[in-house]
Amino acid sequence: MFALFKKEIWTYLGNWSAWLIMAAFSLIGTLFLFFFENDSNIFDIGSASLQSYFVLVPWLLLFIIPAISMKSLAEEQHSGTLSWLFSQPIKISELVIGKFLAVWVMGIFCLVPSLVYLYTVYILGVPEGNIDLGATSGSYFGLIILTAAFSAVGILASSLSQNQVIAYLLGLFLCFIMYFGIEQLASYKLLGSVDYLLSKLGFYQHFLSFTRGLIDTRDVFYFIAVIITCLFIAKAFVTKKK
Repeated sequence: MFALFKKEIWTYLGNWSAWLIMAAFSLIGTLFLFFFENDSNIFDIGSASLQSYFVLVPWLLLFIIPAISMKSLAEEQHSGTLSWLFSQPIKISELVIGKFLAVWVMGIFCLVPSLVYLYTVYILGVPEGNIDLGATSGSYFGLIILTAAFSAVGILASSLSQNQVIAYLLGLFLCFIMYFGIEQLASYKLLGSVDYLLSKLGFYQHFLSFTRGLIDTRDVFYFIAVIITCLFIAKAFVTKKK
């Protein structure tokens, strides 16, 4: 599994498109935080805080992660190398997990440049260093685990199709539904007391707890359950192809 994981990482890093995706991710974040006039601009809100960044990033990840994961299994199917992998001494579960870990790590790589934003906000604080490190640390933890959840959903989408474009669109749709769609549906309050339970099925409410600096084991277990479920279903589809 780790050999496959390393191979996937080096394949991503050796591909200019992966670097282009990471550069676009960082550029968009920089523009919204420091240049564009909007509710996320640090200078406009006049507060030494990265909370606006943590509101913006999930939306960027929602588009970026499916772009990274779309070829993980779809390309293997399209090129015929999936059959070759089946003949190798590797379990299908290890194949799926290896692909998932590679996408997750690439997603984390996209977050690394934001440490520059953290340092900038730390310096701009009055007095210097006047930043809520508890909420910031919790938010980063939340982003990492949210990236893992998006990655698992992306792997599931990639296992359903051998066309990368369809895998991307399906991954984008599923990530959107899990992060925003369920929460938006619950906000209409059409189901009474069930709306609260419905909102807890989506990513948003669980991620929101992390942005407040609260690392609740229930939220952690929720994301772990989502990740395991997505990978289990992806494994089932790949097994069916075998």
